[in-house]
Amino acid sequence: MNRRFAVLPIAAVLALLAAAPTLLVAQTPPGERDLRIYAGLHAAAANGDVAAIEQLVADGEKPNVQDSRSRTPLIVAAFRRQHGAAQALLRLGANPNARDADGYDVVTIAAINNDVEMLKSALAGGANARAVIGRDDGSALISAAQLGFVDIVRTLIEANANVDHVNGRGWTALITAVVLGNGDKQHIETVEALVAARADGDIKDHQGKTAIDYARARGYSDMVRILAKAVGRHT
Repeated sequence: MNRRFAVLPIAAVLALLAAAPTLLVAQTPPGERDLRIYAGLHAAAANGDVAAIEQLVADGEKPNVQDSRSRTPLIVAAFRRQHGAAQALLRLGANPNARDADGYDVVTIAAINNDVEMLKSALAGGANARAVIGRDDGSALISAAQLGFVDIVRTLIEANANVDHVNGRGWTALITAVVLGNGDKQHIETVEALVAARADGDIKDHQGKTAIDYARARGYSDMVRILAKAVGRHT
């Protein structure tokens, strides 16, 4: 188990996390330089040119060719929200579970973009909703829970995502929604969706704290009420 933090009082943990609210979001989309130098399928994916994608693959270009950051054309299409391009690439043999150099897949890119259409296309094309991704051994569900993207969370739950996956920091999606969320309506609904999916409220992080511990410390009374239903039911 990765014990990146020493055991600290809960107030100290919250103060540390408040200084790093985007801790779980560390993706590298194609930049302007990448877009200028892209050719072939990468350029067609970035521009959403479905006809060009079909012609290039017919001419022999490999659909899983990678750029300098290991981004496939499908990953580029996901970053650029090019839904038609993504669907064409998946139909023509693109790997729905390919990873970029940061360890992210299309499912997680779509999750962080709050792009439900892209997510559903990837899942329909064979992407794995349970994949462990990124440098902190996270998941798309954890990333979506952090951001309070309720529709993404619900879609991933429906696709059999692991609601109790623990990342390298010891956080589940439930803990993440409380600790890195801001207690707003979206994060409350995220917690509600996870609890309805039978997420385990008794899982403790590396500090020995559960989601309800953090919710109480932050004064999130609505979350506390919901989380109470997830405590003790797996024992």
